[in-house]
Amino acid sequence: MDLEFTSEQEELRASVRSFLEKECALAVVREVVESGQPPSALWQSMVALDWPALAVPEEYGGIGLGFVETAVVVEEIGRSVAPGPLFATVSQFAPIVREAGTTEQCGRFLSEIASGASTGALALADHPTRWSVDDVTMPAVRAETGWVLDGTKHGVMAGHGVDELAVVARVGEGLGVFVLPAADVRLCAVHSLDASRPVATATLDRVLVTDDRALGEPGSVETTRAVSRAVEEATAALALETVGACDALFQMVLAYVKDRKQFGVAVGSFQSMKHKMSNMFLAVERARSLCYFAVATIAEDTPRRGTSVAMAKAASDDCQHLVCRESLQSFGGIGFTWEHDGHFFMKRATADGALLGGAALHSLTVAAALEAPTL
Repeated sequence: MDLEFTSEQEELRASVRSFLEKECALAVVREVVESGQPPSALWQSMVALDWPALAVPEEYGGIGLGFVETAVVVEEIGRSVAPGPLFATVSQFAPIVREAGTTEQCGRFLSEIASGASTGALALADHPTRWSVDDVTMPAVRAETGWVLDGTKHGVMAGHGVDELAVVARVGEGLGVFVLPAADVRLCAVHSLDASRPVATATLDRVLVTDDRALGEPGSVETTRAVSRAVEEATAALALETVGACDALFQMVLAYVKDRKQFGVAVGSFQSMKHKMSNMFLAVERARSLCYFAVATIAEDTPRRGTSVAMAKAASDDCQHLVCRESLQSFGGIGFTWEHDGHFFMKRATADGALLGGAALHSLTVAAALEAPTL
């Protein structure tokens, strides 16, 4: 398994970071949070750079790169706490269409994604705290001309609006994926911690989905497996975004403790502060290593991908708990103020830690894979 980045991937990282530092400064994030409006200009700039097309196959109008390149981009999105629909579109909607859709459906939906004409998100959870695909209970009932969906989905990354929703529903013993125009769903943005990219509840009141918008064969073993594979990609991407936000926050704290003086010396020279910095650094590097191992297992499609993704998400959640707590203590009183930029990273990392399951859920997944006894 190759765990080294190619020169092209490093160049991609550098170009993405350079763009976001220039076009998505924290002043832009603050404006989005305070106004409540989506950053349309930022999205259009990302489209102009073909970011939505990166991992879309060439036959559907994309660039045809892989999940590693997507991972590089989403980590940088976390590092800059970039708002907008790119993250959900490339890490949730595009993968589930690619995995579950027919050739005709992939051509229809992915070409729109690649061109930037459409955005999308995944609607998975039927309960605010249950993220396993096994916990999906919303039924899809067969109708004469399609399928009827009735219920509510939680934690949908569509608080600022998207064009399409990929709704996962129960079909018999299996799962189905149904692509709905967001206009057909009642989206209600929730009062979430991270206002730079708010989530929403999606309420479906007996919505009819035509057969051409039901991906693959609903309820089949192949479609059920496709859902699990797409959710693995989405989970690994979310873990990496968390790591990106935590790393940026750690670098902010590190710069602060080097500059802040007390008793005539930098507070970073105190032994207790050195311990905090060491623990934060190790947490970030551990989580990043596990995340990119998970990315490699997905890119090479190995049997370990499910377990490695669970390890990565658990590590990223543990990381954000530690880094957010220690950063607040290190900044002192200034870290609690609205004027300080640290809270944007804390909120993004904390919100990401809860979405698609936290450390507790994914640690149980790892324990089950290892056949370890649990209480």
